[in-house]
Amino acid sequence: MSEAPNVSAPDVLTEEELLAMPASDYMNARQLEFFRHLLETTREELFANGQSTIAHLQETTATPDEADRATQEEEHVLEQRIRDRERKQLHKIDQALARIANGTYGYCEASGEPIGLRRLLVRPTASLSIEEQERHEREERLFR
Repeated sequence: MSEAPNVSAPDVLTEEELLAMPASDYMNARQLEFFRHLLETTREELFANGQSTIAHLQETTATPDEADRATQEEEHVLEQRIRDRERKQLHKIDQALARIANGTYGYCEASGEPIGLRRLLVRPTASLSIEEQERHEREERLFR
């Protein structure tokens, strides 16, 4: 997910309006509603993708040709990998929605500092600031 989906619903800020707000408005009710809507929309899309995959896998017919069967199996494996990634993303979305509900969304879990609107637009499930995420990844590489 490299680009935020178009978030348009009655009374929900646009991305431009969100970014134009003063820093003192960080994570006010309208911003939280923007991100809640964005997360829920993304969640619905991922869920629909999963349902589509289930239907596609159920439609598959057996083929006697070994090459066709191997290709079909490889496609299924790839599709299942994608859905596994999306399943993990759904879990992160649920966690982000819980942070919105408990008032901690938009703030770094490690430092308590604001994560920043631009980072949240790119990765609405982010729970760490850029600095903390980089530190976490460095530590992960060191201790592998």
